[in-house]
Amino acid sequence: MASKKKAVKRKVRALGTRDLERMIAIDQAYTGRARRRFLQKRLHAAEQRVQDFIHVGVESDGELTGFLLSRILHGEFGRDQPVVALDVIGVDPRARDRGHGRALMQGLIEAMRKQGVRRLHSQAEWNNDALLKFFAAAGFELSPRMVLERPVGEPLAEAADEL
Repeated sequence: MASKKKAVKRKVRALGTRDLERMIAIDQAYTGRARRRFLQKRLHAAEQRVQDFIHVGVESDGELTGFLLSRILHGEFGRDQPVVALDVIGVDPRARDRGHGRALMQGLIEAMRKQGVRRLHSQAEWNNDALLKFFAAAGFELSPRMVLERPVGEPLAEAADEL
């Protein structure tokens, strides 16, 4: 006889400072470190500039089981239209593969539509198979853009005029 899964009451909602401790715990399960200051600063910035951030949480039976932090970029990199950058997404490892990530993405997309934003960007490390699989299932595709980075331990060469 097949086992029946317990019906879970899932609710997608905006995040607030009351969610900080659970966000830290969920994030730490993936990153291996507590990014308290980063998460605290993001929540504070979102409270100060609501129009520039979309932070979504999902709770099951009254407990936060996942969260998503994103920001709205207005005109960066020469774009005419705003775009949302998905910066952090995390689901409690005990709640994985139960639709919580999909619920977070749906909540984000609904908020984006309300604000008239039509594009969503994110980044992932190329070897993070689980996240890449999730992004593919969520409809993400490779971007024609290339992300470049450079260490800043050494100053740039003075030959900028040659460019």
